[in-house]
Amino acid sequence: MAYAARVLLDSISEAGIRLTTLEVTFPRFVLAEFNTHRVFSRSSASSRAVPTAKIIERVENDPVTPLEWGRNKKGMSASERLAQEEEDEAERVWLDARDAAVEQARKLHDLKVHKQIVNRLLEPFLWHTVIVTATEWENFFTLRCSRNAQPEIREAAVRMRDAMNASAPSPVAQGEWHLPLVQQDERQLGEETRKKISAARCARVSYLTHEGKREIEKDLELYERLKQDRHLSPFEHVATPANENEFHANVRGWVQMRQEIESAQ
Repeated sequence: MAYAARVLLDSISEAGIRLTTLEVTFPRFVLAEFNTHRVFSRSSASSRAVPTAKIIERVENDPVTPLEWGRNKKGMSASERLAQEEEDEAERVWLDARDAAVEQARKLHDLKVHKQIVNRLLEPFLWHTVIVTATEWENFFTLRCSRNAQPEIREAAVRMRDAMNASAPSPVAQGEWHLPLVQQDERQLGEETRKKISAARCARVSYLTHEGKREIEKDLELYERLKQDRHLSPFEHVATPANENEFHANVRGWVQMRQEIESAQ
């Protein structure tokens, strides 16, 4: 994998409020900095759900390494990079740490420790993919595109900003829905079905199942499990224009499917 950002769906209401859903990939170790932005609705690929053997394969074949090797100083941001010879040695040490983490993860795996614990050892070396939906982006771009931001989150934020700048939102009329990951050939499906499969696919962070297939029945089954277990955050990516431009939960001028479900309980 590598740094990436692409617009999955870009919508604008009749009132002119833009709602955008992106898929973003960046190092797992800056996820906390991404998650501090509370106006974002997020669904992340979970390291808990992936077998340890597959996680080990990822960090051995495609490990995350720091984007820049800054020289230590006071404060949170480096202003000077290491010399090339020092950077080469720093990367060697980082990959040694990866190898040690893999070794200990294998030992825990052999002890039958559950993957939700074992895989945590490997997270600093993992790429991470997240689906994010929001109406408010200015504060995020101001903070995270800044030279003061950690280089890894800055790289992701700049790619997100560029993707949004290159995208033209499509009009969504009152009563229609913003439905990420619903494919063009599925538009003939009923509205409720499309809402459900959109939420399920956002939870999976893909329109494909984990087996690499597109299966609407599996999407509907996942939707029901999420609803029953109250895992409702994926339902925040599915939204319809509101009657006014005030905030509804963490989006402005739109009402999320999550609110629809919660109000029906």
